[in-house]
Amino acid sequence: MPHLPASDALSHIRVIDLTRVRSGPTAVRQLADWGADVIKVEAPESIEPDGALGASRHSSDFQNLHRNKRSITLNLKKSEAIEILMKLVEKSDVVVENFRPDVKKRLGIDYETLKKRNPRIILASISGFGQDGPYAKRPGFDQIAQGMGGLMSITGEPGKGPMRVGIPVADLTAGLFCAMGIQTALLEREKSGIGQWVNTSLLQAQIFMLDFQASRWLCENNVAGQAGNNHPTSVPTGVFKTSDGSINLAVAGETIWRRFAEAVEKRDWLEMEEFKDAKNRLKNRDYLNSLIEELTVTKSSNEWVEKLEKVGVPCGRINSIDKVFEDPQVKHLGIAQSVDTIPFGETQLVGQPFNLSRTPSSLKQRPPEKGEQNSDVLSELGFSDKELNDFKNQEII
Repeated sequence: MPHLPASDALSHIRVIDLTRVRSGPTAVRQLADWGADVIKVEAPESIEPDGALGASRHSSDFQNLHRNKRSITLNLKKSEAIEILMKLVEKSDVVVENFRPDVKKRLGIDYETLKKRNPRIILASISGFGQDGPYAKRPGFDQIAQGMGGLMSITGEPGKGPMRVGIPVADLTAGLFCAMGIQTALLEREKSGIGQWVNTSLLQAQIFMLDFQASRWLCENNVAGQAGNNHPTSVPTGVFKTSDGSINLAVAGETIWRRFAEAVEKRDWLEMEEFKDAKNRLKNRDYLNSLIEELTVTKSSNEWVEKLEKVGVPCGRINSIDKVFEDPQVKHLGIAQSVDTIPFGETQLVGQPFNLSRTPSSLKQRPPEKGEQNSDVLSELGFSDKELNDFKNQEII
């Protein structure tokens, strides 16, 4: 099967995908969904059975991560396979990998080696903790990075111990930052004409995502703690029960605070010493939250959202995942996109979260079966049918 670009935006870029599990595939998905010719390189089934390093191929998780790609198999433990890979490097723009840092050199696919075959190549690497340093050889897992990167210490209810976030946020953000690094390097290559090595780690990504919580420590020596559903500094911002569920309120700043108090017919709160300014509302957060919840439980979530939206108070329902995709705005945005897959037939996967007006992204190609494009890709490199058969017999592909 030839490359069918998912978009014209990156259709001139060829990417070799050596990644596995989640962070690396997340990075490559960003390129594939915007049209890059992504060639996923996998170990033959006899070397690495399906699901050995992550989700099974026919799971929803794998299907969502690996659309818009082609797949070939190479046994990278064999020198002949490495040479095939190098021929592919000569005709490519980007190589993406998330092996442990020492594996690249052991296989002979580190940046210094790759650039000798193609000075324009960009190598992108994701690791758990960095390419060097005291933790470089440690295996990296999302939850470990969430803990070491501080996120678990500020997530969850106060006094109830650290809490992981409900998605693999370190994996996902490391992948997204890697994709951003790749695209930055591609833009720079237009000036210099040469590639470079892009690398990030789960730990770096997680620390960057601390954002203002990190700056509170670095600038003010303020160590943030757990605040549960309450915003660390904005009051009242959090979760409030209603008659049929819960809603989020984000009453930030004096203008919105006044709108809110008037909308819930509690103008007297504006005059109370405990709530007269942001500092006092923060000090008396629990008291104010209890008063608000006495009101919110008297109406449904929809009633409160409709009432507060009319006066410009930020609020919203708290949806289970099925309700997310039933939401009229979500349907309007079209982020759930149709694709024909092998395990699920015609189904939907999550599309890209940003739009380009001239070169939109699409789900053009279903996720490939392992090695499905061996013949197509290797013939593009000039190998004959006889050579392909020899490679199979020798377990090179």
